[in-house]
Amino acid sequence: MEVEETRLPGVGLRHDFLTAEGQRIGVVSQRGGERQVFVYDSDDPDACRAVIDLSAAEAEVVAELLGAPRIVERFARLREQVEGLATEGIRLAASSPYARRTLGDAQVRTRTGASIVAVIRGDEVHPSPRPDFTFEAGDKVIVVGTPEAVRQVAQILAEG
Repeated sequence: MEVEETRLPGVGLRHDFLTAEGQRIGVVSQRGGERQVFVYDSDDPDACRAVIDLSAAEAEVVAELLGAPRIVERFARLREQVEGLATEGIRLAASSPYARRTLGDAQVRTRTGASIVAVIRGDEVHPSPRPDFTFEAGDKVIVVGTPEAVRQVAQILAEG
């Protein structure tokens, strides 16, 4: 799928694409995180049939809802393509020393070379969590690395 990107000086970026059925969709991403989703008129490509305004928080929720299945699918394909790469979802127990602590506190990448690429909390997916992301008991931590590094991450999250 081809996505056309247009810079909007003073506003942000606009991305447009065509759906498989030929419907043109646009998303304007403003500097403050707000988004507008445009559904263009099929008869007049310069006119919109609908515009949906989303706050930064609403845009994040929609991205997580649409992105969650794709993240899992991409990791499954990546695992098939790269020999020696392991991807695991590790459940964070309430007894973990990192429950209520940050990703940075765990120093997973420094200690093992593996990467935490997402955290699933209930129905929410937090892709590419930053070092200040705080874990909670019950989180499913998605880890990518060698099989040994992934095993080490599981041990760190369980025992410290």
